[in-house]
Amino acid sequence: MPADRTAPPRVSPPDLPDELRPASPARRADLIAAEVVCDGEADLAHSSLEQCMIRGAADRLDLTGATLLDVTLSDLRAPVVSLRATTIRRLRIDGGRIGTLDLSEARVHELEIHGARIDYLTLGGAKAEDVLIVDAQLRTLDVPQAVLSRVRFDDSRVDEVDTRGLTAKDVDLRGLDALAFLDVSSLKGTTLSTRQVEMLATVFAKAAGIDVRD
Repeated sequence: MPADRTAPPRVSPPDLPDELRPASPARRADLIAAEVVCDGEADLAHSSLEQCMIRGAADRLDLTGATLLDVTLSDLRAPVVSLRATTIRRLRIDGGRIGTLDLSEARVHELEIHGARIDYLTLGGAKAEDVLIVDAQLRTLDVPQAVLSRVRFDDSRVDEVDTRGLTAKDVDLRGLDALAFLDVSSLKGTTLSTRQVEMLATVFAKAAGIDVRD
């Protein structure tokens, strides 16, 4: 068997202190070693969070334009979590139930998602490296025009993946049970299992201009 040449993501858990001080969400906040418990609308747009934990139940969590360093979202429940245009260095999403997780236009260095249920996950136009998604249940994964490097899925499921315009390097999709890919021609730079390729054979053929008939 040939050696696996797909480079794995280089991720590590967020470095959180043993004790975190309580803090309330506020736009343009500057939080260090804080625990934010969400309730209702939580506006942390354009904030700076370092060594922080966010948990609870929110109607909406807004982190648009924020800078996150060593942050954990723990068992968060929210219809919408906006991480649009954020700068991320070590973010872990641990469990929880999220309707829309918006990472479009984000700059991501080390992201882990473990055991979360997410209806719509978008990285449209994002640049992300070192991403590990484990035991996640997704409905739609949206990565159009994204630039992804060293990304891996393990034991995860999704109904539909939109890869239009994706630029990928070392993106390992073997652990992602996907029902449909919208644009197989944009899968260059990804790794698929033999079973996945067999299931997509007809789609690949059509994308190559081959007329498949019985």
